[in-house]
Amino acid sequence: MSAPLIDALLQGDALVLDPDMPIRRAVAKLVEHRAPAAAVIDDSGALSGILTQKDCFRPALQASYYQEWKGTVADHMSRGVISLAAGTDLISAAEAFLCHPHRVMPVLDGDNLRGMLRRSDVLAALVRLG
Repeated sequence: MSAPLIDALLQGDALVLDPDMPIRRAVAKLVEHRAPAAAVIDDSGALSGILTQKDCFRPALQASYYQEWKGTVADHMSRGVISLAAGTDLISAAEAFLCHPHRVMPVLDGDNLRGMLRRSDVLAALVRLG
């Protein structure tokens, strides 16, 4: 029996940010959506990075000290993003989360973002499977 695919687990309405968005606005969106991370998509529609809650701590702390938010999403996002391909099976996705400390991974169909896959959703699917 083959493992189920991750497509059904995707957060299809994933939060997407522009690299030029002010970091304050981006942090507010993450908090508002209770999202652990957001994909950063450039003008061509390609994934250019990911902004995680952890990425937001430095600018938030700086703002708490100096009462001023500085920078854009591009200044603070993580680059060189680990992503999964649409149609990846559940076991391969679980192994990717085992190898990388990320809570969320973008899922791409070619160069297009299909959605975000949460580690917690993969774990829940494994529990249901076994």
